[in-house]
Formats: sequence, structure tokens, C-alpha cells
Amino acid sequence: MQQLGKFLILTGGLVALCGVLLMIGPNFPIIGKLPGDIHVKRENVQICFPITTSILLSVILSLLLWAISKLFHR
Repeated sequence: MQQLGKFLILTGGLVALCGVLLMIGPNFPIIGKLPGDIHVKRENVQICFPITTSILLSVILSLLLWAISKLFHR
């Protein structure tokens, strides 16, 4: 039963974090504007490939999940 409690706390924290990120995301100026992010603008089409932003977010999330796993597997 204790494992279920830890899981629910972690899930609730992640949902709250996603909500905060959705609220402040559009106001955060660096997302999608890093060197290496590709923006293509044509007459009727605008395409964005945030390659560098995706790599940076992947590294941050990997480190965060690694730290959480180390915290729970003591």
C-alpha cells in the first residue's frame, strides 16, 4: 500500500508540473528560439522544428527522472 501512495504522490506532482508548464510555456521566451531550432516560413505555411529545444528538454527530463528513481530506490 505504501508503494501506491508514493506512486499517487509522484503522479500528482507530475500533473501539477505539467499544468504549470502549460500556463507559463507561451510566456517563456527561450523555448523554440535556441540556435539549431529550424523555422521555415513560406507564403501560406509556417513550420517549426525545435531540434535543440527538444534535445535540451530530453536531457533535463532524463536527469530529473534519474534523480527521482535514485530517491525512491534507496
